Amino acid sequence: MFRTPQILIVGGGYAGFYAAWHLEKRLKRSEASVTILDPRPYMTYQPFLPEVVGGSIEARHVAVSLRRHLRRTTVLSGRATSIDHSSKSVEARMNDGRDVSLSYDVIVVTAGAVTRTFPVPGIAETALGLKHVEEAVAIRDGLLTALDRAADLPKGPARSSALTVTFVGAGYAGVEGFGELLSLSQAAVKRYPEIDPGELSFHLVEASERVLPEVSAKTGEWVVRSLERRGARVHLRTTVTSAVGGEVVLSSGERFGSDLIVWTAGTAANPTIAKRSDLPVNARGLLIVRPDLRVGTDDHPVTDAWAMGPASATRDAWGRDDAWAAGDNAAVPDLSRTASPPYVYTVPNAQHAVRQGKRLARNITRTLRGAAPRPYRHRSLGTVATLGLGTGVFEAGPVAIRGLLGWLIHRGYQVLTIPTWERKIRVAAGWLTALFLGRDIVSLASVQRPRQEFVSGGRLAARPSSQTGDADAA
Repeated sequence: MFRTPQILIVGGGYAGFYAAWHLEKRLKRSEASVTILDPRPYMTYQPFLPEVVGGSIEARHVAVSLRRHLRRTTVLSGRATSIDHSSKSVEARMNDGRDVSLSYDVIVVTAGAVTRTFPVPGIAETALGLKHVEEAVAIRDGLLTALDRAADLPKGPARSSALTVTFVGAGYAGVEGFGELLSLSQAAVKRYPEIDPGELSFHLVEASERVLPEVSAKTGEWVVRSLERRGARVHLRTTVTSAVGGEVVLSSGERFGSDLIVWTAGTAANPTIAKRSDLPVNARGLLIVRPDLRVGTDDHPVTDAWAMGPASATRDAWGRDDAWAAGDNAAVPDLSRTASPPYVYTVPNAQHAVRQGKRLARNITRTLRGAAPRPYRHRSLGTVATLGLGTGVFEAGPVAIRGLLGWLIHRGYQVLTIPTWERKIRVAAGWLTALFLGRDIVSLASVQRPRQEFVSGGRLAARPSSQTGDADAA
């Protein structure tokens, strides 16, 4: 009897969401069933996280609901803990704590990468990342809460630390988040007559000799000058050696207190993919894929043959490619730069992940219908970055546009690429509202402790014993 193939997508980020979304558009219900596994019930549009940090976009508007837009896909809320392709099973820990085993015929691995950390003392206890919407909201609320606290403090170390922000890592996430938070702070401090704007202290720390390695050196230098003109300090060829208790110590010997520390020093391989899977990975822990996004190499493909009987004029037993991967957890050959091994690989950004997800859907559909998959090829449309309200950059080949026009191009490009018209309209409406009504500078940090007032009954909480406790109690 003919059995409908079961397609399991591990990861609901860009590549996973777009693969599922376009499989729904291309496949009939009788051709395959699709399941997507992710701990979050939404896809986060990460290019907008810096604007969530800056308060330009409502946090919910950068989260695309999986259940709302994937109407024929089964959505499972959990995280893959291991992949055993030899037995066609994925072990998963569901959000309610259950451990389950999921079987499949075709697997699509789009679990993404994780934030790369180093064993720097104090970072794990004090720093925030900037990869998820919850972190972006926490960073924004952290700054606004610090302004409220600093306004009530006398001048001294505690006040200086509250007004000091440190970003570690000057890639896209770091530079954009830093620029947006700097813009927010300079707008918000106008509402605090107790604080001199000169008291704000912003530090961007980068181990290499330049920021934004994806753009030209000339544009990178312009970005540094732009941030420094606005009062920030950019520390190049510098690392953080300690952040214990909120005291940042730099490799240059400089040290200062900083209540808000954001770690954006790159990404690392997903540990489930790199260490708990029998699919082939390279030295960096990324899945080895062919140009058409099938896992394996031309010499050692990962394939399987499963029966589609009974044999007939249209269906018979035939071999299938049953393992696919894309996005940040895969080493995808960049055919726009080289067409044969050894390959140069696509950079891990949204522009590639979105288009790889679409190519996945096309190729899986083609193989299910007996056709050959086609290679993924995409030439970069250029790079865009925001440095805060009214300042940005756009670069495509020799063309570099900076300042207000670069910022407008950034906004136009990103609103066009965020999936679904519903989200495009919500984001654009938020921008329009902010244009006429200004920034909202209310911190909602207290929502992280919604039962505090109910439980305390208005009684004073115990005095915190550490600097971190002060921040939590504010």
